Amino acid sequence: MPGQTNQRIDGKRLWDLLMSMAEIGATPKGGVRRLTLTEVDKRGRDRFRAECEAAGLTVRVDAIGNMFARRPGRDPNRLPVLFGSHLDSQPSGGKFDGALGVLGGLEVMRSLNDLGIVTEAPVELVNWTDEEGSRFGHSLMGSGVWSGIYDLDKAYGLTDTEGVTVQTALDGIGYNGPEPATAFPADAYFELHIEQGPILEREVKQIGIVTGAQAQVWYDAVATGQDSHAGTTPPSARKDALVCAARVVDLVDRMMRARGEDGRGTVGQLHVLPNSRNVIPGEVRFSVEFRHPDEAEVDRLDAQFPREAGFIARDCGVALELTKLFRIPAQPFDPACVDLVRQGAAKLGYSAREIVSGAGHDAVYVARHVPTAMIFTPCKDGLSHNEAESIQPEEAEAGCQVLFEAVLARANRTLP
Repeated sequence: MPGQTNQRIDGKRLWDLLMSMAEIGATPKGGVRRLTLTEVDKRGRDRFRAECEAAGLTVRVDAIGNMFARRPGRDPNRLPVLFGSHLDSQPSGGKFDGALGVLGGLEVMRSLNDLGIVTEAPVELVNWTDEEGSRFGHSLMGSGVWSGIYDLDKAYGLTDTEGVTVQTALDGIGYNGPEPATAFPADAYFELHIEQGPILEREVKQIGIVTGAQAQVWYDAVATGQDSHAGTTPPSARKDALVCAARVVDLVDRMMRARGEDGRGTVGQLHVLPNSRNVIPGEVRFSVEFRHPDEAEVDRLDAQFPREAGFIARDCGVALELTKLFRIPAQPFDPACVDLVRQGAAKLGYSAREIVSGAGHDAVYVARHVPTAMIFTPCKDGLSHNEAESIQPEEAEAGCQVLFEAVLARANRTLP
């Protein structure tokens, strides 16, 4: 049971807000589709802005569409404590991925108001733009531009499958803000998120104390063979791009499994051309990614994969082009901020364990500039990026309560 404290967030109010936001972009199977910078995303943003302003927060928007909602502190000269996540979703996403961190942060602000608490430092709630990367193909865009990882003009030029640029989409929904999209000094950043994996649920833990995020490397791959007639082309004359791609997919899976339970390797996108049932595929475009908590292991994966994939392509008589999209190093989180999460869970009597994030989050890039920590809550069967994604109201409340404790402790800390 939770420990005793008279500074409680309102769990029912949080759950009602989560369910209300889930109506924006709701799908028939119970999930959400709020692709970034679409009219549906605009509706979610507008609702978020209205709720923040109703809570007395001052909202500003930067040039990549990141939204910052500020509550002043007693000392205006102190650096703000940031917390938040994202409201955009996968094409067939769940209700809680990202939204829990943003709306949980709003509940923290409302609870500070209810309790009449004036923090020493200002506190700011953030909705980062395009964490998912599902529309423009570049995840962590808003936090990446803010952190200086991505160039703003290059981000503006990214296009979706219909040729719409990021800049055009921002302008179209009215969220190309006047604030510069650059990192500003901040005291800390906390992000509440569902685990998106099965560990907390399996071990019956209420809180994940996230100590860092694993390393990643992503590629775009293009296998180019030769279109030809499926009925008249013998094996000796075939240059089948799909066979090559399939063997590379198998390579990715084998390389992942060779690393045991810590290994991650995925091909999530596959585009076959000309995609006709009686034509041998002449081109296949696909994605490849690897992740691992040990950065040295990702170094080995990054060296091994292009070499072995090249051997497969040679044997298939197919040209294989690999483009490395990005490499994200393993990112440890700030020990002092992590300890505030640990202390909050202990104070409240929640069962907890330390965990490394298997997913990329905005916190990974923010941590390069600001002391950062994350809080995980369980999700049913570890399922995420899926309309069936599910958590319980008490799980959302527990995570938000720990967020409240960590933010309040950091905002009121005694400065050296």
